[in-house]
Amino acid sequence: MRIVFMGTPDFAVGTLKALIGSRHEVAAVITQPDKPKGRGKAMQYTPVKEVALEAGIPVFQPRKVRDPEFIEQFRQLEPDAAVVVAFGQIIPQAVLDIPKFGCINVHGSLLPKYRGAAPIQWAVIDGEKESGVTTMRMDAGLDTGDMILKAAVPLDEKETGGSLFDKLSRTGAELLLETLDKIEDGTAVYEKQEEESPTAYAAMLKKDQGHIDWTRDAASIERLIRGLNPWPSAYTRLDGKTLKIWSADVGEEAAGDGSSYGETACGTVIEVTKKDFKVKTGKGYLTVKELQPEGKKRMSADAFLRGYHVEAGTVLE
Repeated sequence: MRIVFMGTPDFAVGTLKALIGSRHEVAAVITQPDKPKGRGKAMQYTPVKEVALEAGIPVFQPRKVRDPEFIEQFRQLEPDAAVVVAFGQIIPQAVLDIPKFGCINVHGSLLPKYRGAAPIQWAVIDGEKESGVTTMRMDAGLDTGDMILKAAVPLDEKETGGSLFDKLSRTGAELLLETLDKIEDGTAVYEKQEEESPTAYAAMLKKDQGHIDWTRDAASIERLIRGLNPWPSAYTRLDGKTLKIWSADVGEEAAGDGSSYGETACGTVIEVTKKDFKVKTGKGYLTVKELQPEGKKRMSADAFLRGYHVEAGTVLE
C-alpha cells in the first residue's frame, strides 16, 4: 500500500522504521514543526523527521493540519492509508476521508481504557497490571474510532513510564504491519468501542504533576515516581532546592512495636542509613534509592548521602 505516515515523538519512530522496512511504500511523513531547544535555542528536528530524512522520504510540517493548503497537499499524495502514531494534532474529518482505507492509529493502551495523550504513564501511575496497544480506524473523536487489533503487554513490578514506552513502541510496530495486511486482504474486523463502559482518561501530563504530595500513601507515590520516569519526573524540595526522586521502595510501619512514626509530619526523613533513607508518607514510608539533586546528575542514595548531610528529622517540602 501507499502510506502517508503521521507522527512526531520517539514512540512513533519504531512504527515508522517498521513501515520503511516493509513491502509498503512510505510516500511522505507528516510531523510537527521543529522547535527550539536548549540554552542556544537551536531548532531541533522531531525524532520522526530525523528518521524520514535519513530514508530520503519527503517531510511536511504543517502548523495546522486543518488548513486548506495542507489538506490539498495531503490529497495530492494519494495515500491508500495514513498511519498515525502520537502525531500531536487533532486530525479533521476532511483529512480522515482522503485515504482509501482511512487513517489508522496506533494507540498505547487497550482501548477504550486510557484514551488521551498520556496512556503509558497513567497506566503505571494507576497501578495497572496490564497495558497494551490498539490499532483503530480513526474518526473525528478523541481515540474513539473502531478498533481493529489489540496486543496486551504485562507490566513488571518496577515498570517505569520509560520502560513501558519502549515495550509498547515495539509491540505497536508489529501490530501495525499485521493490521495493514488484514486491511489490504479484506480480513480486518472493525469493532466499535463501548461508549458506556467505564474508562480511564489519560490526560496530558504537566511538570507540576510530579511535585510529590507526601500526605498520600507510599504505594501511590512510588507508582507516581515510576510513571513519571523519565519525564516529567517526580520531585520534592530539600533546603529550598529541587530534589528529583527516580527510584524508591515502599515500606509499611509496624504497629505496636514502638517503631510507628504516626505523630511525625509527612515528608519527614525518619531514618538514615549508609545506603538510603526513609521518608514518612500518609500511609507507610518510602525508602529512597535513587535521586538527583538540583544541577547534578542522577545518583544512588548512598552516593548522595556521602556528599549531602541528611539526618532524621529533615523535612522534605
